[in-house]
Amino acid sequence: QEGCRSQSRLRRRDLRLNRGRMSREGRELDGVGLGLRWEFLEAVLDGPELDVAFWEVCPENYMHRGGYYPDALARIAERTPVLTHGLSLSVGASDPAPMDYLTELRTETQRLGTPWHSDHLCLSSAGPLMLHELIPLKQSSANAIRAAERVRRERDVLGLPMLVENITWYAHPGRREIPEADFITEVVERADASLLLDVNNVWVNSQNHGFDPRAFIAALPLGRVRQIHVAGHTKTDSGLILDTHGAPVVDPVVDLLEWTLERTGPMHVLLERDHQVPELSELLAEVRRLTEAYNRALARRKEAPLVRSA
Repeated sequence: QEGCRSQSRLRRRDLRLNRGRMSREGRELDGVGLGLRWEFLEAVLDGPELDVAFWEVCPENYMHRGGYYPDALARIAERTPVLTHGLSLSVGASDPAPMDYLTELRTETQRLGTPWHSDHLCLSSAGPLMLHELIPLKQSSANAIRAAERVRRERDVLGLPMLVENITWYAHPGRREIPEADFITEVVERADASLLLDVNNVWVNSQNHGFDPRAFIAALPLGRVRQIHVAGHTKTDSGLILDTHGAPVVDPVVDLLEWTLERTGPMHVLLERDHQVPELSELLAEVRRLTEAYNRALARRKEAPLVRSA
């Protein structure tokens, strides 16, 4: 009987998580999308429909705005699904997120019709002060419990499923109590949330801190992954790699993306480019390159059906 109850709970969980596979209008989101940026907003708005599975926007850039930009974004959302990805929830903070901010965020996400909202597993505020940085949390069960409680509260206010993203970090605050993969897993499991797996962040951390990125990803709850991010980075003269989102995606990250997709199956893959943004045509060429990698991974998964998500 306990086994039947466990299977029933898993089925209910899968139904909740899989509701996000499509936009609210019923359009499929699986495939490669692109972060929508000011630099090419008008080209997207005025040009033909592009071969992009979805757009992702930071809703904080559009909240409290009227006129042209909200109207432009609404028009784009009528043609292509839009996902929202935030920077300000600060899920690792001890103080609750301001209710006025959450209310405005709820209004914006409802207006855009996003099937979920995502933010980072980090600290980005100190009381009322926004730090404008993604500060890593000490990897401990106490922090995981607090972050999960905050994710649940924010999800309830927004009325949307929440995705939590792994971040890059360059120094761990204090003594690490549990491995990072276990820390991420505990947060999403306790919060009953999904995981936004940033493959580039895993690769950058693996190079800076000396671990196997595939083993790290394999240790995550891949059944909870609902979106994947990839981006470019910058290597400093000292050899430290910085997650800048200011360059094309390198081949090792594309290879890691393929390896991950073989284990997750169809997914919403997002190309991020926030700095040194090139012409839209160049970004679309990179989307095509990632789509080819996406299709290769799914073809291999089909040929080897025993490869499944954890």
